[in-house]
Amino acid sequence: MGVPSTTASAVSTASAAGAVSAQLPAHLADAIRDDAALRRFLHGLPGVDQVGLEQRAAGLATRSVKKAAKLWAIDTAIRMVDLTTLEGADTPGKVRSLCAKARRPDPERPEAPGVAAVCVYPDLVEVAVAELAGTGVGVASVATAFPSGRSSRQVKLADTRLAVEAGATEVDMVIDRGAFLSGRYGEVFEEIVAVRAACGDAHLKVILETGELATYDNVRRASWLALLAGADFVKTSTGKVSPAATLPVTHLMLGAVRDWHAQTGEARGVKPAGGIRTTKDAVRYLVAVHEVAGPRWLDPHLFRFGASSLLNDLLMQRRTQLEGRYSGPDYVTVD
Repeated sequence: MGVPSTTASAVSTASAAGAVSAQLPAHLADAIRDDAALRRFLHGLPGVDQVGLEQRAAGLATRSVKKAAKLWAIDTAIRMVDLTTLEGADTPGKVRSLCAKARRPDPERPEAPGVAAVCVYPDLVEVAVAELAGTGVGVASVATAFPSGRSSRQVKLADTRLAVEAGATEVDMVIDRGAFLSGRYGEVFEEIVAVRAACGDAHLKVILETGELATYDNVRRASWLALLAGADFVKTSTGKVSPAATLPVTHLMLGAVRDWHAQTGEARGVKPAGGIRTTKDAVRYLVAVHEVAGPRWLDPHLFRFGASSLLNDLLMQRRTQLEGRYSGPDYVTVD
């Protein structure tokens, strides 16, 4: 589909909207009636107060978590980790090692919780599925020409089906940022709807790549567009573009899912990814979750961290809380 001036665009958007509008309140169903209505809705969202947003994010980031609550926060963060490897040099052996760590992050402390999921490329999903069978740890796969999103829709849907047929329980797709920034919102909407359908029972996380969206207003619009199209999660980044996750952007996305819940009764999730490496970082995000979206979102079903190195620091700090002394990196497995 193309820009709103074309008849084909309006018809195509209306067709895609029909797949999801029946489940929406009337005012949101009307927003996806056609491309023009979608544009009016997205540009009718309140503008973002940049100074206020950044000040609030900075203020909440200064809150401290006392010792009794810190161990709870660390364990909660561990349960929220999507332990990720998305490198060209990934091998089955590396994925098996990562899955072992996901199942039992600290072998010397079996009470330490496991992570939420392991995230890999589609061709390695089968390996992860075999390693994690019966553990409760999910298998996530990136798809839709990750990380650029630059391919035909046929290829993107084939990418998604490959992951799901291999056993992925979660799919992390990337939006076409070029289409979004060109104002072709209906095209982006359609693609998310199509990928959502290809996912079947697998949960869909929609990566906005907020570092390329340029403005907070665009982040708000992209978040709402993804929610309207059926995203189970909105995700900040691929981890391949700088800046990746930031607290102000995550505040915006948490506000979007909070408002979505208020208007629809549906709870959708948020996943910041990229650049979150320390326990201190993770706790700041958990404070944001509690204060912006609410305590209900302090759950791996509604909040995740996309990370590769964060888990090691969480495990070291967990040992520090339990043993009263600092545990260095020699006491955790290296990814």
